[in-house]
Amino acid sequence: MRFLSVLLFVFFSLKAYSNTLLVVGDSLSAGYQMSAEQSWPVLMGPVLAQQGHSITVVNASISGDTTGNGLARLPKLLQQHSPDYVIIELGANDGLRGFSPSTIRKNLSQMITRIHNEGAKALLMQIHVPPNYGKRYSEIFSNIYPQLSKQYNAPLLPFFLEEIILKQEWMMEDGLHPKPDAQPWIAQFMVSELTPYLQSNSLIAK
Repeated sequence: MRFLSVLLFVFFSLKAYSNTLLVVGDSLSAGYQMSAEQSWPVLMGPVLAQQGHSITVVNASISGDTTGNGLARLPKLLQQHSPDYVIIELGANDGLRGFSPSTIRKNLSQMITRIHNEGAKALLMQIHVPPNYGKRYSEIFSNIYPQLSKQYNAPLLPFFLEEIILKQEWMMEDGLHPKPDAQPWIAQFMVSELTPYLQSNSLIAK
């Protein structure tokens, strides 16, 4: 009985100090034209562990998803994974399709609100779109993210694509998606940006 009690204590202690990070994104996070294991969200797990963070990373990204798709999928994902943190990496497909900025803002706003209502922390990634639709649309689109970050007190993560898009050897021929070779760098970059927002008590290996 004493041994069983110790096991139960350890089990619930680990659960109490272990966190889950959910990534809800599009092809930039899903591992476009590569195996899922090569995508940066999956590669973040070992990097986080090396730094002493016990965080299970769940990559729920789907290529082609818009903010509307993410909003529709979010309730089930929150129920299934009960995450402590949620990275929202969405909007690029909305922008490439010329969706209304007000629609994009509304969808992201509802996602952040739902995440916070579930007791999780929302982290919003800044997204930029090419200037194909004109400077005015691009600026309005880009401004959505810092505005929502401030409004909902949701940390704004930098757009990792800006750091690698000029490195031709890391970009696919379409000029939009990083190659597998770029994924480890993105994982390291994202962990460095996430670290300030992670709870200091998530230090027990899972």
